[in-house]
Amino acid sequence: MSVSLSDWHKAGWLRPHQTSKRQLADLFAIVDRDLADAARGLSADWQFGIACNAVLKLCTILLYAEGWRPEKNLAHYRTLQSLPLIFGESRRDDADYLDTCRSKRNTAEYDAPGQVSASEASELAAFAPELREEVIAWLEKNHSALSPWK
Repeated sequence: MSVSLSDWHKAGWLRPHQTSKRQLADLFAIVDRDLADAARGLSADWQFGIACNAVLKLCTILLYAEGWRPEKNLAHYRTLQSLPLIFGESRRDDADYLDTCRSKRNTAEYDAPGQVSASEASELAAFAPELREEVIAWLEKNHSALSPWK
């Protein structure tokens, strides 16, 4: 049985959200700032955390465009896990990867430094701009009235 965003709403995990072109443009501006900052010579922990924030904002854009926002409990987890519900089940591994990144970012941010390797930071920093391009293409195809570039 396939799970949908409506099922998540019925479970109390999402609530309806009316977004705007302006709100999505602001989120893309955060993504672009974060992608630029993640490319600077920062520690692996910070590069990873910034790239993680960019990916989280991209998944937020997807949810908002679909008319939803997560409830506060487990909001980041649900936002990242919504990727295969919006892009298709073929993105399940990406959602799981991003959740692992979320968890690792939290450990590096709140518990102890040095939790992220340079290769992990580079991998996520390379994934984020690719996802950005996919989100833009999806938005223009599925919700063109919300595209900041229209």
